[in-house]
Amino acid sequence: MSWWKIPTLPEHVVQRHAAKAWPLGLLGAVLLIVGSFLSWSYVGGFLGDLTINFYPGTVQIFAIVLGVIALVLLLAMKGPLHRLGGWLDAALGFRAVATWATIYLVFVIVAITVQARGLINVNPGGWISLAGALLMFLASRFAQPQPLEALETARMKPWVEILLITAVMALALVLAAVTLGLEESWSFVAACLFVAGLLVTAARGGIFTWVSQAAARHRTVLTLSAFVVAFLFPFTQNGSDANMSIAAQVLIFAATAVGLNIVVGLAGLLDLGYIAFLGSGAYVAAMLSSSAFATIDWKPPFFVVVLIAAVVTACLGLIIGSPTLRVSGDYLAIVTLAFGEIFRLAMFNLDGTNGPNLTRGPNGIGAIPDLKIGGFDFGQVHSVFGIPLGRMSNYYFLLLLLIGFIILVFTRMNNSRIGRGWVAIREDERAADAMGVNVFGLKLLAFAGGAALAGIAGTIKAHQDTSVSPDQYIFLESAFLLAAVVLGGMGTIAGVLLGATILKLLPEKLRFFNEYRLLIFGLLLVVMMRFRPEGLIASKRRQLEFHEEDESLADEVEDRLETSDLGPGQTGPPGSSGSSGPKGAQA
Repeated sequence: MSWWKIPTLPEHVVQRHAAKAWPLGLLGAVLLIVGSFLSWSYVGGFLGDLTINFYPGTVQIFAIVLGVIALVLLLAMKGPLHRLGGWLDAALGFRAVATWATIYLVFVIVAITVQARGLINVNPGGWISLAGALLMFLASRFAQPQPLEALETARMKPWVEILLITAVMALALVLAAVTLGLEESWSFVAACLFVAGLLVTAARGGIFTWVSQAAARHRTVLTLSAFVVAFLFPFTQNGSDANMSIAAQVLIFAATAVGLNIVVGLAGLLDLGYIAFLGSGAYVAAMLSSSAFATIDWKPPFFVVVLIAAVVTACLGLIIGSPTLRVSGDYLAIVTLAFGEIFRLAMFNLDGTNGPNLTRGPNGIGAIPDLKIGGFDFGQVHSVFGIPLGRMSNYYFLLLLLIGFIILVFTRMNNSRIGRGWVAIREDERAADAMGVNVFGLKLLAFAGGAALAGIAGTIKAHQDTSVSPDQYIFLESAFLLAAVVLGGMGTIAGVLLGATILKLLPEKLRFFNEYRLLIFGLLLVVMMRFRPEGLIASKRRQLEFHEEDESLADEVEDRLETSDLGPGQTGPPGSSGSSGPKGAQA
């Protein structure tokens, strides 16, 4: 063993600790479940009601679920469910659920302490559950990963796989409804930690690997299931427009982010002023609307407005792209940033005094009426199967159709010759040019196409918000759009949708963190760049780009150290002897 390697415990010692860890983990899971049925807090009024014995609240039910999952994984490691451990990594899954259960219980104890103004207000049930989580955490440190069968070849009957995919999507719908239904910020954070724990446990246990393989075999079923789940979501909100307003804003943000993903994720062009295209579409819809403050007398149908907005924003993309795409990198970012600010200032000055009266300057265009397509009024409450669907639910369904269209466009372009040309430009522009790729033309197409998609989303946003003003389209919004693409995974659809949901949903639900929004945003990006630079849901190409070189470099360093003649007492290269002489300096 080389001097620089961390010594490991002997195999028999590891096995002895692993044998003791199993009953310790079993005891911890039982304590976690039992403690969750007892009172956690002496004072009520927050985190649901945690003061009643044998009547667990939502936060306690989350802990019970984590404990049950830990029990199942323990029994899969050693017990009647050992066959389940043949294709799931029960040890790593147990380690993940134990870690997240500990984080979850620590957060709840801190929340009770802060809200009830004292640690003394934590009842014995909370301490029992925390002790159980800590025992699970200690036991999980000695859990040994087990050899797995190849999940790529693990197949079930097609109808069973389809049922399991449907069940996963139904579970996602239930979790989304329960999480968004929690009005209190502390409860919402606890629910987010619970969901994160489930996802990490599924990923570490190998469930995601199997699900991804089954989804690849039934891609159509997965897509339809996802849209059905999204379609059914408004029916879980009991006609409330509060959460539906957030959901509609998330969809607008996600649709715009997918358009930006064409520019950044596929073509590799850094755009820091993309929010201007969303604003352009919104202003076109506002100026052509039936508002009393509209500045254009022509009132065409909404579908005509959508086409006009797409053409206008695409032309803006061409205008900004033609002179600027001859530069790249930081210079392109500076130019697009300037374009975003120029757009905002132009909207301020088109007020009839400094220029033509198109946008009414800083006052903006307000009182924009709700959409009316055919005989359907988006501002009215409609009942479906006796369930009332309010104004925001109507816009949510329209945005769902829009984002389906945008995803279709993105997918088709990504899998086409144009998409391969964009990827070639992103990887190496000079090599792509040398191979005959029309670099400048494809860059312009990326800018124009992404701008048109953002403009279409802006037309719906104007009617949903009922007003348009320059202050809505500042640089910070462009930064958050770019962060959604980077956070979720550049060049992917699911990743960008997830990143947009996280960055739009969390600030809306965590109002008490509003003053620290930028701080949390910065820390999140730093953590992501350190541990997962390819994004939450990354393509195989991006994973190889970020990690293959690191692994090969590590292997190279390891081989060099293995072949060197460093001894245990040496602290430098051969011949240096730790001195500061010429040889040591040269090394």
